Amino acid sequence: MAWLADAPIHPLQQKLKDLERAYANFFAKRANFPRFKKKGRSDSFRYPDPKQIKLDQANNRIFLLKLGWLRYRNSRKVLGLVKNVTVSANGSKWFISIQTEREVERAIPQSGAVGIDMGIARFATLSDGSFYAPLNSFKRHEERLRKAQQALSRKVRFSNNWKKTKARIQRIHTRIANARRDFLHKTSTAISKNHAIVCIEDLQVCNMSKSSAGTADAPGSNVRAKSGLNKSILDQGWFEFRRQLKYKLAWNGGHLIVVPPQNTSRTCPCCGHVSADNRPTQARFACVACGYENHADVVGAINILSRGMQLLRDEGRDTTDASVGMRVDWLPVSAQMACGSNGVGRRKQEPAETTTHKAIYA
Repeated sequence: MAWLADAPIHPLQQKLKDLERAYANFFAKRANFPRFKKKGRSDSFRYPDPKQIKLDQANNRIFLLKLGWLRYRNSRKVLGLVKNVTVSANGSKWFISIQTEREVERAIPQSGAVGIDMGIARFATLSDGSFYAPLNSFKRHEERLRKAQQALSRKVRFSNNWKKTKARIQRIHTRIANARRDFLHKTSTAISKNHAIVCIEDLQVCNMSKSSAGTADAPGSNVRAKSGLNKSILDQGWFEFRRQLKYKLAWNGGHLIVVPPQNTSRTCPCCGHVSADNRPTQARFACVACGYENHADVVGAINILSRGMQLLRDEGRDTTDASVGMRVDWLPVSAQMACGSNGVGRRKQEPAETTTHKAIYA
């Protein structure tokens, strides 16, 4: 039966292998118990054997076993040797993701380090004073989505009009997600290309966006305001931004450092004094000990950068040579750096190439 080891694996067999891996991760306490996905969500299948795949990029078509030749729209040129293909559904559209293998030169970063403070009024504030304004994709489509959901509630369940309205709601959600993903990709690409080391907060988004409604015995307070805050937090996509930064910095030879977020916006970078009184308003920072003033988000970013460099020093790494090809004049001597960065300027977003590996069926 040695021939079974060399037999090609089909998509149905690959699904069983994925299920086996999910149970193995659960019993090894690396993941939760596997849950069945609802129909219409996470619908995908994979062709793991390259012998079952034929790619014709010149004519924008691909051959998949049992499906034949399929036409698609290229999002980017496929480089390297095709290893496997994953077909997935997103809303009413089907996508194909092609994984390839090729050799690339090791990237050498040429820029310095930066700290990033994540927020709502400002999506990302950098320690050099520049910032990226938030997109708020959900907020832009919230009214349109509310009207569509209201119309759905007035339709007869499972009728043709009900199905049409439900499809319209699905398209709105897809547009919101696509806009947010595009914004995160462009922002993370611009930052990863311009910096070798990026320090960011370890934000617990799940805890930050918990409901404050409470229970019948112990009702919460300011529930409406907290609900709006939770919407704004979840609309930013902080964890996805951090995930993208991590692998893009690795591609460019950089490094992502995650630091604890406690008191980053309450600590004076000049004298080190920590107090809630240092932040009289949401945006203004004024140290009660030494009188240093700056935008609170900029102060947070400076402190995040300082903590990140301290983590490197604690690991025994020389921060003057933390990354090959970096300059040595960026080192965060807290007082000099803070007192010399009072200006806050808007950073113009540079156009960045898309990093998606998917193509949509025509």
